[in-house]
Amino acid sequence: MPTRRQFLALGVMLMPTLAPADDEAVLQLPPPQTLHDTPLIDALKLRKSSREFSDRELPLGVLSALLWAAFGINRPDSGKRTAPSARNWQEIDVYAVLSEGAFRYDAAAHTLQRRAPGDLRALTGFQDFVGRAPLNLVYVANLTRMSDASAEDKAFYLAADAGFVAQNVYLVCAAEGLATVVRGLVDRKALAAAMSLHTDQRIVLAQTVGYPAA
Repeated sequence: MPTRRQFLALGVMLMPTLAPADDEAVLQLPPPQTLHDTPLIDALKLRKSSREFSDRELPLGVLSALLWAAFGINRPDSGKRTAPSARNWQEIDVYAVLSEGAFRYDAAAHTLQRRAPGDLRALTGFQDFVGRAPLNLVYVANLTRMSDASAEDKAFYLAADAGFVAQNVYLVCAAEGLATVVRGLVDRKALAAAMSLHTDQRIVLAQTVGYPAA
């Protein structure tokens, strides 16, 4: 596996090394760009779940494209997003859990803000690969944004909305040659505590992303 220095020599931006004590570190992401011109129909044909991942780091440009495609803003004049949400609640927050910490994706600023330091990847699931893969996305519903809805309706809509986000990630991964799998088996209580989530935030799904194992 190439070292960080070798990647940088090739002009590939990696996740910067952030100080462990800087819990509120903010990382500005580069503008999202596609790396391959894969037609949508071909991405749909290639879409699949994978459970074998390389530990190779994702370049910052790939991370940027993944997060924007997941639930970024595609209509800046209205603040609307790449995935639909019931009543435009936009209640799903996308967290990127990396070796450097857990980061919340701020779609409006296209930044990552660290919410918890340390490597929490192994807490995002029970399978061995989650602790080795470079990225685990965690989809967290903020129930305070779901006004005037019953508990039953909230559970239904947040599950559907998280599914739309996960499918966007599947299609980007298929187009870019990345491996991914969405997972519902998560110790939500332990992960929520580690990520310092509040009682109105609910972990819905997790999704592992990385390069395919050789």
